[in-house]
Amino acid sequence: MILRVLLNGAYTSGEKLAIILPQIAAVLVIIFLILPLHEWAHGFVAHKLGDDTAKREGRLTFNPIASIDPIGALFILLFGFGWAKPVPINPNNFKHRRSGMALTALAGPVSNLVAALVGAFVYVGVFVLTKGDAPSWVYYCFQYYISINVSLAVFNLLPLPPLDGSKIVGAFLSPKMEMQYYKYQRFIIPIVFILLFSGVMTGPLNVVQDAFLNGILWLAQLPFRWFGAL
Repeated sequence: MILRVLLNGAYTSGEKLAIILPQIAAVLVIIFLILPLHEWAHGFVAHKLGDDTAKREGRLTFNPIASIDPIGALFILLFGFGWAKPVPINPNNFKHRRSGMALTALAGPVSNLVAALVGAFVYVGVFVLTKGDAPSWVYYCFQYYISINVSLAVFNLLPLPPLDGSKIVGAFLSPKMEMQYYKYQRFIIPIVFILLFSGVMTGPLNVVQDAFLNGILWLAQLPFRWFGAL
């Protein structure tokens, strides 16, 4: 993301600055508002399903200090994907352990998609109200904000331990298969990062992200189409 722009020799210094500043603004919103929202969503659903671990440990909060992981935040800034401090969850407190864990895991990526939809609605609204004459950096900022949210949702939905997607898949596995599924999780994420940086996963992830982006933009435009603004 930002690192790619900095290393791209095709841009002049002024062009790089014009691209990077809106990205930084979008990333700061993600780090200080959306990552806490993502983790709060996990904790909130867990609490509603019977596990009050997050609440007891002070993690059922929007306070960014409780959620920010410095390395994860740096990754979002440089590469467009990263992570926060995970909310503590005890699945043994759920009435139905498997479905409870799956719903709790799903809440995080869903919060990112909802945040992307809200951003897309504002983005389209700004375009309509200004008739497309808002400063370009405003559009860039919203585009990056929406894109990062979708990227975080898609990345977290990958069925690879310890990502959220693995906990959703785990709900459909037998106890024995689930144990084998998580057995090598500490080795999986480094491998995923290597595949991401090498570009091997870029194509498949972009296809899924583009599908979500198109759907979100279509939904965001609907109210304006109803009133003939678009």
